[in-house]
Amino acid sequence: QVQLVESGGGSVQAGGSLRLSCAASGSAFRGYCMGWFRQAPGKEREGVAYINAGGGNLYYADSVKGRFTISADNAKNTLYLQMIGLQPEDTAMYYCAAHATRNWNEKCASGAYEYRYWGQGTQVTISS
Repeated sequence: QVQLVESGGGSVQAGGSLRLSCAASGSAFRGYCMGWFRQAPGKEREGVAYINAGGGNLYYADSVKGRFTISADNAKNTLYLQMIGLQPEDTAMYYCAAHATRNWNEKCASGAYEYRYWGQGTQVTISS
């Protein structure tokens, strides 16, 4: 069983920065893909960034490339999402998610439905 708890959300002005954290318990980070998703009101949940079990394969949505950075601290079992240059369109509930993989090099799944474990979410609100 994997439990994920997000933190670090908040309200900032456009151009500002936030760092989200996701603390994982259980066996997360050992053979799991970890990802950040977000969902704005009235919109579908979308993948923002993923990092595979080995840490060597990263994915970013086009809308966040160059502004968001995903990283993982295996010693702390914590996933991060550093966000800079935030814009009002980044406003959403941000979720941490994980799914098991068969090996360290396997790429992460792209669909939210493929992620078995989810955190409760942390709200990010960007004002113009």
